[in-house]
Amino acid sequence: MGARALAFDVFGTVVDWRSSVIAELEAFGKSHGVEQDWATFADNWRKGYLPAMDRVRRGELPWTRIDDLHRMILEELLRDAGITEVSDADVDRLNRAWHRLDPWPDTVEGLTRLKERFVITTLSNGNVSLLTNMAKRAGLPWDCVISAELFRHYKPDPEAYLGCADLLGVRPDELMLVAAHPGDLRAAQHVGLMAAYVARPLEYGPNQRAHQVTDGEFDVTATDFLDLADQLGV
Repeated sequence: MGARALAFDVFGTVVDWRSSVIAELEAFGKSHGVEQDWATFADNWRKGYLPAMDRVRRGELPWTRIDDLHRMILEELLRDAGITEVSDADVDRLNRAWHRLDPWPDTVEGLTRLKERFVITTLSNGNVSLLTNMAKRAGLPWDCVISAELFRHYKPDPEAYLGCADLLGVRPDELMLVAAHPGDLRAAQHVGLMAAYVARPLEYGPNQRAHQVTDGEFDVTATDFLDLADQLGV
């Protein structure tokens, strides 16, 4: 294959956001003496992400970092749950749970192998500080951290994919997006990138529906990052 660089979606592909956020919410609830269905709370926090980005796209909000969108969603969820006697500092710490997400078990070893042959980078809607703090904590061996924040266009806007290739000094067809989300991959393919689908069947929990992926739709279809490295000859 002609790939020179691999760009990775992060939430769900590289890190297990759901289990990580549920654990943070449970710790928050215990420390503040409040009880909730924290798994549902985490799911609703994540569900607010796409509508919030769409508000930016429609011009209802100015360009806004994901940290700030996460904070807006969190404040609304806490208010709806009647959890109002919490300091701003504690809400801010909880909001930064997204900086402390744990990687999937194969992530670090797989990335380390892939880095031997390819330039590896993030290509996430998460802001640069979030991605940097996450990598520092989890030991993610990125060559660089690229965020939609740099282009002021969230994925799946074409500017994010093409901007990533431009920053790396490669042609779009020399850049492979790695993601667990077919829609992200299809948008990248539409503007000329290669695509690798990595299945993460537990991203949304044990009852997750399987993504509908057609055989041969993507350049590579892998079970995890170790399988991806095998298939790419690393």
